[in-house]
Amino acid sequence: MSEANWRTWAEQATTGLGLVDDRLCLAWLNPALAEALALGPRRAVGRPLAALLGDPAIEAQAARAREGQHTVQWRGLPLADGRRVDAALQPLAADTMLLEVHVLAEAPAADSPVSASLRGFAHEVKNPLAGLRGAAQLLQRRVGEAELKTLAGMVIAEADRLAMLADRLLRRGGPPAREPLNIHAVLERVVALVEAEPAPLQVRQDYDPSLPDLRGDADRLQQLLLNLARNAREAGARSLALRTRVEHGVRVGERVLRTALRLDVTDDGAGVPAALRDTLFEPLVSGRADGTGLGLALAREIAHEHGGELRYGGAPGATTFTLLLPLEH
Repeated sequence: MSEANWRTWAEQATTGLGLVDDRLCLAWLNPALAEALALGPRRAVGRPLAALLGDPAIEAQAARAREGQHTVQWRGLPLADGRRVDAALQPLAADTMLLEVHVLAEAPAADSPVSASLRGFAHEVKNPLAGLRGAAQLLQRRVGEAELKTLAGMVIAEADRLAMLADRLLRRGGPPAREPLNIHAVLERVVALVEAEPAPLQVRQDYDPSLPDLRGDADRLQQLLLNLARNAREAGARSLALRTRVEHGVRVGERVLRTALRLDVTDDGAGVPAALRDTLFEPLVSGRADGTGLGLALAREIAHEHGGELRYGGAPGATTFTLLLPLEH
């Protein structure tokens, strides 16, 4: 099988596959491995193998396998989120090794209310996402215009991100991957996606440049913000305002946050019907006949995962959702 044909096959494989370079760092991975590691491809490539699989001893074992050109296997490796995997590393050439990862089945656990509602959907959506990603890859290879290549790349990145979200729901969640992130970088990705849609919302940004990085899961927070933007569109909004500030002494549940990020998402849509305001964030509550009622419920769950809160305020024509996240490390 040629390298091009192998890559095409590996992209569609349900087994987690990756290529490890001579530095014992991940050089390439397929969507199944990205899901298994709960990392986007851009965040995974370049990481040391030992860091990805959560065991420093792996590096020495992998180096011996490379030098001796023999396969090495690991059983029940614990990942950072508590899952366990079996992994194998097989030399392909002097400077390349094939990594194969299988996630082990977990013991049953209680579903959260939102995850229980979404699990069936998550299972069904993974196959169409794989087809969507494959089609976008073909388009990216065949089109000549740089702008069209960029748009196809956005489709691929979003398919990868949604596949990871679906996989997390199928695994009954788990803590978000807490890493330092710049919330404005997350917001700019959301803006790019919103502006790439047909009849895009007009977006205004009012960012506080002094905001420090916070610790969180960029993909999950991006999903939260996309849900708010798409709810605004469905409420008839034509414009969206994004505002960030630092707040001090903010109460979130029973806690008082010494310093917090305040992110206001304001739209000029029809707002939330009065009858729904008390149950707005509950699963399966929607003001539209064709709505699922899951977007805001999932958005609040993501805020809670990060030790924060999502609040609603405003009035028709100036509806505001406020995300509060802790800035203390």
